[in-house]
Amino acid sequence: MPELPDIAVYIEALEQRILGHTLERVLIGSPFLLRTADPPLDSAFQHKVIALRRVGKRIAIGFDNDVFLVLHLMIAGRLHWFESKKKTRPDGRRMLAAFEFDNGSLTLTEAGSQKRASLHVVAGQAGLDALDPGGMDVLKATVKQFGAALTRENHTLKRSLTDPHLFSGIGNAYSDEILHRAQLSPVLLTQRMSEEDIARLLTATKEILIEWTEKLRAESAGKFPEKVTAFREGMAVHGRYDQPCPRCGAKVQRIRYASNETNYCARCQTGGKLLADRALSRLLREDWPRTLEELEERRR
Repeated sequence: MPELPDIAVYIEALEQRILGHTLERVLIGSPFLLRTADPPLDSAFQHKVIALRRVGKRIAIGFDNDVFLVLHLMIAGRLHWFESKKKTRPDGRRMLAAFEFDNGSLTLTEAGSQKRASLHVVAGQAGLDALDPGGMDVLKATVKQFGAALTRENHTLKRSLTDPHLFSGIGNAYSDEILHRAQLSPVLLTQRMSEEDIARLLTATKEILIEWTEKLRAESAGKFPEKVTAFREGMAVHGRYDQPCPRCGAKVQRIRYASNETNYCARCQTGGKLLADRALSRLLREDWPRTLEELEERRR
């Protein structure tokens, strides 16, 4: 799922292309995409774009009549820009919508059979607020504000960092990178964190989000971002299972659950202890290796 750095770069690219331009019409290719009926979709037609905002992991396009089109790309949704309006009709299985402006077309595609991407049409700030989970903008947070949100309830660090009601725009990929940078376990309970841990985590959070926003901005180099993915060259642990940790050289480990996985370095983050993969640990029970040394011994 595109996270804060990806959404920020998408918005910058859209500002360069559609800000001040008129939306002529929207062609919808999937009956599951549009999630609202009032205001109607055509209330944005023939109006100029005057603002682009990030609302959590959503992209909000604001028009001069106080109507917003709000896109949530979910896991597999991606945006594409065409200077020409030709060949952008949503008639393929992947293309969900085409937004035709006076200077080109923005299309929304989604890979896979599960269509989860969404489009909401809302009116004014109240409409945007209703879609906002309310998470804190960590880039503007003080240590005190960050710590208060983090320790309000007692959950694992991974869960808390990716909770949109606590923190805005952080998902599975960048939370792995943040926790590795901070050298903290993904299953550490938030109310067991020291003040030093909290300060280190906030520093790591800001560093990772800023660094990756800058990297993605440089990668697109003024072009529309087409290589939006959760797995990027240069990441320390995310998507790098069984590869060497760039800090200590130990093999990156993972916990798999549902459609997600957590990647971490046991030596850097958990004192060498292997975290129990829910499915495998149930299967292996007493045979589940507890340390990196036991794991290597089993492999041998």
